Amino acid sequence: MSTSPRFRSTAVEQAEAVLVEQYPRLVRLAYLTLPDSLGRHGRVLLAHRAVQRALPRRGGAAGPGGPDGSGGALAEVRVRVLRGCLAPAGRTGAALARAGWPPVPPFVWGLRLWPPAGGIEEVARVLAGEPAPVRAAFVLHRVDGLPEETAARLLGAAGAPADAMARALALGVGETLLRELRRPEFDASVVSTRPTDLLRRRRRVRAGWAAAAALAVVAGALAVVGPARPHASRPVAVGVLDPARLERVPAQAWADTARIDFTAWPARGGRTSDRALLGRALGAWSSASPPHAPAPPQPTPGPPAVGRATPGSNASGPHAAGWTALGSAALVPHAADRATPGPATPGRAALVSDASGPHAVGRAGLGSAALVPAVVGRDAPGAADPGRAALGSAALIPAAVGRAGSGAESLGSGGRRGVAAVGGGVAVRAAPGVDTDPPRRAPQLLYAGDSDGRAVVLLLDGDRVVRYAEAVTGRGARELDFARTDEAGVTTAAALTLVRSPDGGRARYLLAPWIAAAGTRDLLRAGEDTKPLALAADGVTAPVEVPRSAGACAAWPALEVTSSARIVEKHSFVLADLGTLTPVHLTYTPLPDGPGAAAARQPREATGAAARAAWADTACRLPEMRGMRDGGVRAVNIWEFASSELPDGGGRAVWSCTRTSSWAGPGDVLVRLSPAAGPPQDVARAPDTAACGRFGQHLLAGTRWRSPAGRWYLLAAGSREVTGITASGAVRAEARGRTLAAPAGPAAAAVELTGRLASGGRVTALDGGGGGRD
Repeated sequence: MSTSPRFRSTAVEQAEAVLVEQYPRLVRLAYLTLPDSLGRHGRVLLAHRAVQRALPRRGGAAGPGGPDGSGGALAEVRVRVLRGCLAPAGRTGAALARAGWPPVPPFVWGLRLWPPAGGIEEVARVLAGEPAPVRAAFVLHRVDGLPEETAARLLGAAGAPADAMARALALGVGETLLRELRRPEFDASVVSTRPTDLLRRRRRVRAGWAAAAALAVVAGALAVVGPARPHASRPVAVGVLDPARLERVPAQAWADTARIDFTAWPARGGRTSDRALLGRALGAWSSASPPHAPAPPQPTPGPPAVGRATPGSNASGPHAAGWTALGSAALVPHAADRATPGPATPGRAALVSDASGPHAVGRAGLGSAALVPAVVGRDAPGAADPGRAALGSAALIPAAVGRAGSGAESLGSGGRRGVAAVGGGVAVRAAPGVDTDPPRRAPQLLYAGDSDGRAVVLLLDGDRVVRYAEAVTGRGARELDFARTDEAGVTTAAALTLVRSPDGGRARYLLAPWIAAAGTRDLLRAGEDTKPLALAADGVTAPVEVPRSAGACAAWPALEVTSSARIVEKHSFVLADLGTLTPVHLTYTPLPDGPGAAAARQPREATGAAARAAWADTACRLPEMRGMRDGGVRAVNIWEFASSELPDGGGRAVWSCTRTSSWAGPGDVLVRLSPAAGPPQDVARAPDTAACGRFGQHLLAGTRWRSPAGRWYLLAAGSREVTGITASGAVRAEARGRTLAAPAGPAAAAVELTGRLASGGRVTALDGGGGGRD
């Protein structure tokens, strides 16, 4: 039951009357007691709030001044004002300080408040360094004129320490200033006002409305979508997997566009209208690999035991390093996490450690390693079914170099580093950095047809090309390959690998519609002419020999294709097969001086005599570039950046830098010294570097070399901008120009090379570590 105002407590009425009458003096007490760190605006607002909150809520005990009269009510109000302005001491005070004491002042929109100049501000400056209880004692005794005992009693009731009054008496404040504050016409509650920054306030208002609108949109979207479900596959948009909605480009679109890449490819092949085949391809894609699938178990290095493999390597070839941690063995534990050596049995797979020699059925290729936990399904008793995996199983197959088991046209098995998974009877391979999620929009159809007993579908989805393959007749392995194609162009979008022979020695390619002619040539034989290659009407080539991953490097077949005159006249370029879906573009940059000199950073096509000679010496090193990190190789360029005369009649040598650029951007480089007589000599290697590329134009390299006379020399060479070379450390020498030759001891010792650039900068020698940067 509420009480009418006419029956309120007499003490509350008296306190209200005193508060209104003494309001300026109470505001002055609160303002001078509050800490000066709040600023004038905050102190004014908090002072008024402390005074207005000092009114008792209901009648109670009278203040220290007595139960009757205005003196008692004023004392009570003063105590309550002081309690609102003084931070309590002890544990309570510490807790309030942690909670944010002093309190936040009331919010005033668009105005800044402060007391008038002089008077109260002068006293505030004098008392700025004193504690709040001392300032309160000073105001009560010196300004308000209360007796010392009365002021001390009020401070004690408010919780101030006992020595506050004694310290206040010791303060020296001029009487002139105090008389100014006691004048009747001085009103401490009067304040000056000014507006805040109007432009900033307008910007904040707009930003606030924009944030509120964005929050409303996000909240609405979350309400429509609902909470995310963990381990759920990304939903596929309605109609995306409908074969009838596949994007198809007109046959002559490539001749009428300035964008010459995979988006200009028309739909070709004899089965572009086969809805059943296209539906199976899209269906396999939609269930290929859920984005939240749990990671397969990792192999544990250690001594040979059941379910383990030796962490050594019995693979042959230089490219096995770094990819044979499991001893080049396919480690395939069944559900009990065990492996059994020998031929595969139902529910199990074989532990095959023989990685060298011909690729046996059911065995991993050279340098490969497979971790396949078979979850569901069976393999046929005896030898493993070529190219097939158990239904419902998952595989992690980083194929470094070799071809996969015979019998299956495993497109990603030759040298491509990727992640493979087997699900629903489809082997899925994707290069790192390429997701296998279903498309967000209808993909573009590039090809659908039969080739060498396989039905193949090629699709383009943004920056990735997807290849689906199945047996034309009977039950065979189904495959799904994903490759990167971002920023592809006339040369890097010129071909796709369509199908490989069972032994991996031959392949057919689908060439771009702007390719007018094609041929093959052996990179190791620079003087041989290019042999014509037959092309079908739909752009599919005749079978082409591909480089072998095992055995001696006796030949290195490559494609040499010619663009249509409608794109560019007399433009031929070379493509090499490194076992991936996209062949690699080979280029050449000649010496910066002498005959055939070219401007810096302008690679040429590898079709001229000098380019052929350079690639004849380098082609056999291409296997080392297979399975490059981050999604495969995009292009390889040989840059002959310097030539020098070798000491002791060693003849003229050429310095070259071979850069392997990946689709992801990083590149690996190999610097070599090719003397006039004898094999080339490796100088330096560096992974993931910008050297020898568009953004690494300055290069310096050095090596020790033994002359025909048996003497050792330190040789160094730099690119065209290098004007001088300095050697320090075990060999001290200096030379003007771009080359250096200095005697060196037979024992290898640390030598630092520094090159001076024409611009005044410096470049260090490429050494595979921190060198090679200017």
